[in-house]
Amino acid sequence: MAFPTNEVIERMVEPVARTYGMDIEKIRTVKAGKKSQVVIALDSDEHPTLDDLEEVSKELSTLFDDAEERGEVSFGAGYTLELTTPGVDLPLTEARHFRRNRGRKVKVGGEQWRVGPLDAEENKVALVRATKKGEEVRVSPVSELSGAVVEIEFNAPPAAEMELADRAFEDLDAAATVRKENK
Repeated sequence: MAFPTNEVIERMVEPVARTYGMDIEKIRTVKAGKKSQVVIALDSDEHPTLDDLEEVSKELSTLFDDAEERGEVSFGAGYTLELTTPGVDLPLTEARHFRRNRGRKVKVGGEQWRVGPLDAEENKVALVRATKKGEEVRVSPVSELSGAVVEIEFNAPPAAEMELADRAFEDLDAAATVRKENK
């Protein structure tokens, strides 16, 4: 049996992650001589704690070992399983990524915005920023923002931007529509 592909690992991990209310954000494998490495990034709306990841890790280790014993997969001479969270370098590609990063600064097409709320269907997201001229609101389909990345901030974010990011989607969408009509 060959070393499992990321797709095979994802099929194995997905039911366990779902049980804990987590999503698989990334799987990376490194096939090495004596010890291969399987790194799985998990996230949830509540952001998993180290204790949460340890609990899932124990369950996945048992699952992987049992599957290997049955001959369904082979990790070679051995493997190290590492569970982590995605970190800020993960591009925002799904609605859940924007929902989980509400209030954070992101870079979209060379411009910096702050993530606001999503619409009820989670198809559109409001991006906001405060400028010297006032508030700016951009409402975009999530599907058009797949290159967005979180920007690390070392200072407290401006209160005006955080207030904007905390507003309801409908309020921000109406403000963006009025600005478009006035241009």
